[in-house]
Amino acid sequence: MRNLIKKYQIRPLKRLGQNFLIDKGAIKKIIRAANLGPKDIVLEIGPGLGALTQELAKKAKRVIAVEKDRRMVEILKETLKDFKNIEIIQGDILKIFNSQFSIFNYKIVGNLPFYLTAPVIRKFLEDEKPPKVMVLVVQKEVGQRIVTQPPDMNLLAVSVQFYAKPEIVSYISKKSFWPQPKVDSAIIKIVSRQLRKHSEALRRERSSLRLRVPVSRQFRERFFRIVRAGFSQPRKQLINNLSKGLKIERERVKSWLLKNNIQPTQRAETLNIQEWISLVKSLI
Repeated sequence: MRNLIKKYQIRPLKRLGQNFLIDKGAIKKIIRAANLGPKDIVLEIGPGLGALTQELAKKAKRVIAVEKDRRMVEILKETLKDFKNIEIIQGDILKIFNSQFSIFNYKIVGNLPFYLTAPVIRKFLEDEKPPKVMVLVVQKEVGQRIVTQPPDMNLLAVSVQFYAKPEIVSYISKKSFWPQPKVDSAIIKIVSRQLRKHSEALRRERSSLRLRVPVSRQFRERFFRIVRAGFSQPRKQLINNLSKGLKIERERVKSWLLKNNIQPTQRAETLNIQEWISLVKSLI
């Protein structure tokens, strides 16, 4: 890897969060979490120098590697030249996905910098053709925030768990990257609720939680408007945040909360996904 960097006379860019995964053991964990088969199509976000890409290509039918940095694309053409099932695309994944190519029934794998984590997850989970599964390497703290449960919820956790079931598969030491970042990372696996709804396991889970997630655009917009208002000042009571954020009288907000068995003095972090959904459904 260092030889390639030296040959092309480039340096990893901090602004793009370029910390390349060099630990073969960690790469094996990612591959195992993605549960790849010979019919799978994989969209890899941020392949960097291609170490993970090569292993994906050995397992999957097709790998589409999207890299933003033009310099890295030139290196990828060299490191991946022996693989016929890899397509390298230069561009910003947040801008080109819908316009440049269209795939169905696919999986996402990626080593994401901090600034991309939330936008990427939400973009693909909201898509009309969401991936079957997302296996992502993210900062350890970010991964823990995504999978947390009440009474420690946060806006990112609610945003992800509204659409999907996330879990931390494993942790990765910061020593597994080059250049070495300041913090450890986590491998998270995110499975869309839409695509799991027909499985027996999810039916049992949904039944036990009574979780029904409406997916209409109108409902989504209302859901996130209310949730953002609730978390606008996380240390304040819901009655204050919702009244101010939604411009609704306090007494009306109090009645609305109590109708859903939620105390006005509670904080947003104490609500689970179903309680937020109930609030949205019952807002007049």
